[in-house]
Order: sequence, then C-alpha cells, then structure tokens
Amino acid sequence: MTSRPEFYRFHNGEKAALQFADSEYAARVAGLRKILIDTGADAAVFSSMHNISYYSGFTYCAFGRPYALVVTASECVTISAGIDAGQPWRRCYGDNITYTDWQRDNYWRAILSVTGSGKVIGYESDHLSLLQKSKLDAFLSPAKTVDLYEPTMRQRMHKSAAELEMIRAGAAVADVGGYAIRDAVKEGVREIDVAMAGRDAMELEIAKRFPDAEYRDTWVWFQSGINTDGAHNPVTSRRLQRGDILSLNTFPMISGYYTALERTMFVGEVDDASLNYWQANVGAHELGISLLKPGASCAEVTHQINEFFAERDMLQYRTFGYGHSFGVLSHYYGREAGLELREDIDTVLEPGMVISMEPMLTIADGQPGAGGYREHDILIITEDGNENITGYPYGPEFNVVG
Repeated sequence: MTSRPEFYRFHNGEKAALQFADSEYAARVAGLRKILIDTGADAAVFSSMHNISYYSGFTYCAFGRPYALVVTASECVTISAGIDAGQPWRRCYGDNITYTDWQRDNYWRAILSVTGSGKVIGYESDHLSLLQKSKLDAFLSPAKTVDLYEPTMRQRMHKSAAELEMIRAGAAVADVGGYAIRDAVKEGVREIDVAMAGRDAMELEIAKRFPDAEYRDTWVWFQSGINTDGAHNPVTSRRLQRGDILSLNTFPMISGYYTALERTMFVGEVDDASLNYWQANVGAHELGISLLKPGASCAEVTHQINEFFAERDMLQYRTFGYGHSFGVLSHYYGREAGLELREDIDTVLEPGMVISMEPMLTIADGQPGAGGYREHDILIITEDGNENITGYPYGPEFNVVG
C-alpha cells in the first residue's frame, strides 16, 4: 500500500499575476521580519485571512479548514488544505505547503516543518482560537509565544503607494455601483432587484479594470424604510414606496481589498422631519471630513462630532463610531481596530492612513423622520489634510430619486 503523506508541495502550473508586484510583498515581509526581531520571535504563525492576504496575497476560503502563513528569517510559506490543490501556490507570494486530511492535525505538522520545535513563536491573539492555541503549544513546543496582533495591525495601517492606487480604484468601482443603483430606484421595485443592479455593475467594472484578478465577494446592501435602521441589515424583497428612506451601500472586493460607498436616499420626495435629520447628518459628515488631518486623534475627532450632534439634541440617535480603516478587510474578516473613530481609540492620524467618515443617525419607527441616515466617504490622510477618493454625491440635491 502506498504511504499517504502528512503534507506535500503541489506547485501545479505557473505562478499567477498577483494584485501587487513581488517587490510590494517583499517590502511587507521585510517589515514583518523587523517586527520579529523587535519582539524576539523566530517565526510568525498567522491564521487570519487579513494577515495571510496582506503578507502573501493569498485570500483563503476556509470552509471549516484552518490555513496559515509561516514567516521566518528565511522562509515565507502559506499552509493550505488539499481541497484547494495548486491554487494557493499559484496565488501567493513565496512557497506553499499543502496538508492532507488523512489524519487529524496534519495542518500543525506542516507548520512544524517550517518553524521547527522549541522556537519563539509569534501568533495573533485576536484570531487564534483557544483550541488552536493549545495545538500550537502541543505541536510546536514553543520556548515562548509572543502576540503579534498589534504590531502587524499598525504595519497594515500605513498604506504603500501601490495600496493607495488599489484603494482609489476600489472607490471608483463603488461609485459605479452607486450610479447603477440610483438608476434602478423606482416605486414598486424590490430591494433585491436594486441590489443586483449595483452588484452586477461593479463586477463588470472590476473585471474591466483588473483582468488578471480572481473575482469574489463583491456585494450590495440596499435597504428601504424600516430596513435602514442598521448599517449591516440584509437585503429583502420589500418593494419601494414613494417617500421611503433608502440606504445605498456598495462594497466592491478586489483581491482582498474592500472599499465602500454609502448614501442616504429617498424615493420621489422627502418630508420636513426627515430632511432635518438628513441635513444634520450631512453637516456632521462635512465637519468630520474637515477634521481628518495629520496630528488629530481618533478620539478627538469623535468628541467634536459628538458635540455637533449634541447641540442639535441628536446625539442619542448615533448608533456607532464615525469611521474605520480601509485595506485588507471584509464583512467577515479583518479590520485595523486601532484606527476607528470612537471615544476609546487614541490613535493619531498620520499620512498614508486611509479612513472613512460615516456618521449615522437612527430614528425609531413611528417617530417623525423614522429611519437610518448615513453618508460615507473614504479619505486618504495626506501631509496637510486629506484626499477624498469618493466621487458619488451626497445629500438631498442629488439623492431624492425615482
């Protein structure tokens, strides 16, 4: 009987063109190796989609299986499941090892083949489960473990020129979806039909701009009426009615990089109470954009927008923080949690960071002006201010439609 391996290298076909040049990934891995030196780690063992994608270009599809990236002073190796065959190798920077499922925990045996035993191992406390941490300890027998969650997050906060180019392209694709949605809004149309129009327009635009990419996960949340009360409410088959408040939300995903466009809209007409909340939210949005500049802290920006709403007796309607980072992230993985506009985040803005401004007010059903109001632009922090890379207009003049 032929022996079955615990893991092997299946380098099938030729390397594909990644979303960035090899030199971009080499620079990121060099930055990570500096982190390893600074923390005294011999190897990084990453399990999160965001760090694996950031350092290797490979964005995995877990389906209940663990994946990894192992980086040492000399190696950069993705660890993938046999079900994916050669695709992870074709779509990653560096080497790849495929683990088999002939016996349990071949994943950790593959990792051990790169790290060796008894080393200082860096891991991600924000992602590694208690179960997998216990297996790391059992299989790798680390002399010590160090948490790389925060230093890698801080590295991801500072975007390279290539990343900024990618994010600008994503914002432009989001705008394309926005215009397609605007054209699709009519009385009697279902939310799902409007959402599909925006998604299809973005998919086609991504394929045109990035012919060598793999395509996945671009989506639209388009909500109406009471369905606008939350920022992440799913699409339904509710039919649009005249006077409805709408939330337009387009989310292109390009090779692991997420961008967004979010706008308040109304069908046909907007009543006075709704207009009052909408204009206030637009005012907070414009104030917030003006505050995003080098040297400002996330908490300081948050407090100033809070004051704006408090002066109008609307602060109680705020539902979440006023903005967040962009880059390698999605609705199911990743986020630079240290770059959010909240009261408890003291991070100081620096050139090269990318952050949204997205105030939202939610007025309960049955109250005048009921619904959720949200505007969302993406800002690149520059040397003396910011660059707004969102082009689709906000406010009542453009977004009372249908």
